[in-house]
This record gives sequence, structure tokens and C-alpha cells, in this order.
Amino acid sequence: MQVRRPTRTLLAALAATAALVGTAGAAAAADSTPTAASSAKPAAKPKGDGARALCKRVPRIDRRIDRALRRLDAGAGRRGSVARIQQRVDNAKKAGHDEIATFLQDRLDFRVSLQKNLEQRQKDLTGVKTWCQANDGGKAAG
Repeated sequence: MQVRRPTRTLLAALAATAALVGTAGAAAAADSTPTAASSAKPAAKPKGDGARALCKRVPRIDRRIDRALRRLDAGAGRRGSVARIQQRVDNAKKAGHDEIATFLQDRLDFRVSLQKNLEQRQKDLTGVKTWCQANDGGKAAG
């Protein structure tokens, strides 16, 4: 059986990487004493609250939240919807698959909490959008 060239190249690269990682790991373990050069400087403190950047991202964030909420609110035919996972829980209980039903119920509980969380974020984002419109897109905030 002949191996295709891209596969051979990938395998050779993986082998080389594994060899380098093994050598680097041994060297790092041998030299575990901290040096002055390895101590990192503390991160700079933020100068503002990022209002301008957030105001620029509001439309994309809003679309992303809307898309997620539409998916969660969709019917049982839509993957990722609350109705679909509820139907799966009901089917598992009806079939007597208690472990499966428990697992799916936990996923359902998470999706319901995610839905509530996204609805709250959507309300908060409406306030941010209003603030951005009143403050010239956050330009005055820095």
C-alpha cells in the first residue's frame, strides 16, 4: 500500500515535533530554577473601561445573541433547541433509559439556564446600545 505524499509529510512533521517536545521537556525539567529574566512584568492596568470598543461590537454581539435565542426557542425539529432536548428526555423516560434521561435532563437544565442568561444579556445590551447612541459611540469615554 502506498501512502500519499501529504500523509507522509504530516507523519514526518508529527514525529519531528514529538522528538523536539521530548527534548525540550527534559531540558526544562533539568533547569527548573527561576531566573531574573523569566520573571514577567505585571500587566499594565487598563486606562479606560473599553466603552468605545464595546460600542463598536454591539451590533455583532446583538446578532450573535439573537441567533442563539432563535435556535434555543425553535421547535423540536431544530438541533440545539430546548424543545428538541425536552423531547429526547421524554423519549428516554418512556423507553426506561434512566441514565440517559438523567444525562439529557442535565443538558436540558443547562440550556434553559443559558436561555435565561442570554435573555438577560440581551436586555443589558439594549442599555449599552442606548448609552452608546447618547455618548457618540463611546468616543468621549476614552
